Amino acid sequence: MLVLGISLPGAEVAPGEKYTPVERRHWAFQKRSDAAPPAVAGSASPIDAFVRERLAKEGLSPAAQASRAVLIRRLYFDLTGLPPTPAEVDAFVRDRSPKAYENLVDQLLASHAYAERWAQHWLDVARFAETDGFEYDTHRPDAWRYRDYVIASVHADKPYDKFVTEQLAGDEIDLANQEYRVASGFQRLGSLRKNAGNQEVASSRNEVLTEMTNIVGAAFLGVTLGCARCHDHKFDPIRHKDYYRMQAFFAPVWDKDIPMAPEHEVKAWTEKKKAVEDEMKQVRAQMRGLKGADREKMAEKLKEVEAKMPEPLPALYSVSNDFEKASPIHVLARGDHQNKGARVGMRMLGVLLPDGAPELDPTTKNPRTQLAQWITSPENPLTARVMVNRIWQYHFGRGIVPTPNDFGRMGGRPSHPQLLDWLANRFVEGGWRMKPLHKMILMSETYRQSSVSPLAKVAEEKDPENALLWKFSRRRLEAEEIRDAMLAVSGRLNAKAGGPSVIIPVDQDLVNLLYKPSQWAVAKDSSEHDRRSVYLLHKRNLRVPMMEVFDAPDMQISCPRRETSTHAPQALELMNGDFANDIAKTFAGRLDREAKGPAAQVDLAYRLTAGRPPNAKEKQLGTAFLAAQSLNEFALAILNLNAFLYVQ
Repeated sequence: MLVLGISLPGAEVAPGEKYTPVERRHWAFQKRSDAAPPAVAGSASPIDAFVRERLAKEGLSPAAQASRAVLIRRLYFDLTGLPPTPAEVDAFVRDRSPKAYENLVDQLLASHAYAERWAQHWLDVARFAETDGFEYDTHRPDAWRYRDYVIASVHADKPYDKFVTEQLAGDEIDLANQEYRVASGFQRLGSLRKNAGNQEVASSRNEVLTEMTNIVGAAFLGVTLGCARCHDHKFDPIRHKDYYRMQAFFAPVWDKDIPMAPEHEVKAWTEKKKAVEDEMKQVRAQMRGLKGADREKMAEKLKEVEAKMPEPLPALYSVSNDFEKASPIHVLARGDHQNKGARVGMRMLGVLLPDGAPELDPTTKNPRTQLAQWITSPENPLTARVMVNRIWQYHFGRGIVPTPNDFGRMGGRPSHPQLLDWLANRFVEGGWRMKPLHKMILMSETYRQSSVSPLAKVAEEKDPENALLWKFSRRRLEAEEIRDAMLAVSGRLNAKAGGPSVIIPVDQDLVNLLYKPSQWAVAKDSSEHDRRSVYLLHKRNLRVPMMEVFDAPDMQISCPRRETSTHAPQALELMNGDFANDIAKTFAGRLDREAKGPAAQVDLAYRLTAGRPPNAKEKQLGTAFLAAQSLNEFALAILNLNAFLYVQ
């Protein structure tokens, strides 16, 4: 049988599994349209034509083009997450070449800083963290290799269909390929509840399989697949049975750490680990039946024994198939592993298959490769749309579909459905490469609009969320951008790339709340503390306070879109926080070295932080401030300005 261009060997057609025309009618499950861009006078690109046609229908018009100084700062933060230097701003503003803007786009897309910034977007979606979460929040010392894999893939502009396939089935494709093995660690990124160290008990195994299944729906397909875990989906045509058929692709998958040390070291480490585990078993046995102080005493002894556990050897954090241990997959009433229904095999989502499509042959050797082929088929109506929508969202602050992980009936409707499909088709035709798609969007006049419109009053009444793009939406920098920009303007940013994640100092009271305070071992080399935020340890139970107050996600689940809140702790962190005050001191030192006199220092401070000189009012206030306060206080105040914290 041929479905989406993939041959599906299987059993007899399953009877009685039909989808009504109404269930199949939802726009996201329909084949992508291929409407030609409308003929709209004055449109510089197909994107502009689609957008302007929609604006005209609402009686709206686009804003004027932003200034060059605004554009370069917008572009730098958008693509690299870092501010341009004053010299870079000056060079771009002076460059009157017709290709100046295009050349800048190409330059930034080729930079490693672009890869670091855009990798973070995918790490959000993939729910990347380096600890298990829950009570123990055990560290995963080799998970950083997945982060570096994503950065390298983005930098190389790896085709998205290949990127997806490697993460779903890299270990099936080539066991000897270390990059593929690291990529397939994607399936282990979710939080993990430890049950006395035994992950093979039924409840834990069920949670692991649930995690693997849910992320496929959220990250790749943009559907709330997890809502069908307990019953038929309440809103979308996803059957309860379909959920477990998707889960069946992961039935033989088990965690696999692949040592990178010589065999004799592995043997010695294994023996030492076993000795500690045996001693822990003895202590646990002695604890049985004890109460009160006696039990507390033995609990302390258990911690002492646990501390003897040898540090893990370097390894590839990955997965592997073990068909002999494959978990039998049953439909679970209410998702309860103790309430098993019919056993099912592997099959893709029924709403995207012909009625009665069979399950795959249970002897299929590379099941996740089959799943990846189905997901990345050019005929799959979801995959390309979902990724194009993510890229659009990160450029404009709002997706064409405003709910990037939910293209179902309860998700938002697309504001420009024909544009979404046109972009998705170009994405697939272009070999699933992201950089050409970026460039297409960035070169549009829609992207280059000003964030200020003379028609704002009328436009806001009709379209308060700016879904129709009558202007560019001003945005606050994300947590990583704020921290990295503070390091950059102070001159302290350490551009070192890759390698094990860095633990930076935080308040000891926070560390003491951890199950094991020893987990928060601060990097001894203080220069490592100034690395880009993407290289900081992503710990689920302890986020760096500055990152947390500026809405960095905790990575318990996939984060499709960063929220932007405004509250008092943000101001307190920027005014009173140790990091902010330390950076302000360094920033003040830079101003003192590079600019002589208050007027010059005010000018340089604005050019570094806002990408422009101060206006007359700002210059007057700045020099007056310096006459009464220290340069350190001035530097701290500048880092609190909206001109620094927002991109327009």
